[in-house]
Amino acid sequence: MHKAIVIGIGNPYRRDDGAGIAVVRRIRLLAPRDVEVIECPGDLTMVLDIWQGFGRVIVVDAMRSGRAAGEVMRFDASTQTLPANMRFSSTHAMGLNEILALAHALNRLPQKLVIYGIEGSDFGEGEGLSEEVAKAVEDVVRYILLDLQKGEEDA
Repeated sequence: MHKAIVIGIGNPYRRDDGAGIAVVRRIRLLAPRDVEVIECPGDLTMVLDIWQGFGRVIVVDAMRSGRAAGEVMRFDASTQTLPANMRFSSTHAMGLNEILALAHALNRLPQKLVIYGIEGSDFGEGEGLSEEVAKAVEDVVRYILLDLQKGEEDA
C-alpha cells in the first residue's frame, strides 16, 4: 500500500512546462518503494481521482507568475488556500489553481497536500529545460525526498 504519492504536472514538449515531469522522473529513481510516482501531462481533472486514498500528496508543476526563472515556491495546500500570485502554467483548459479550487469545493482535497512550483521562463514548443529551471529541478528533487523522509518519521 502506498501512503504517499508524488504527482508531476506538465508538458515536456513545452520547454520549462516540463519541470514537474522532470522532477518526478528523478524521484521515481530515488524515492522509497512505498511512494507512488505519477506523471500527469494531460487533463488535470484526473488528479482528483489519482490522489484519492493517499494520506500525503506532493504535487510539482511549473509556474508562470513573474518571479525569477528557477525560483521555487513550496506551499502547504492542506492548511491554506493557494496565494493568488502563485500561478501555474497550463496548456489545458484547467490549470492546477482551478483544480485545487474544484477539489476544495467538492471536499476532495487530500489530508496532507504540498505543492511545489518552479518558475519557468520559456514555455515555447520544444524539449529541454532552461538552465535555471534544470537547476531548480534538482533542488526540488532534494526537497521532496526530505519531505518524504519527514513524513515517514511523522507516521
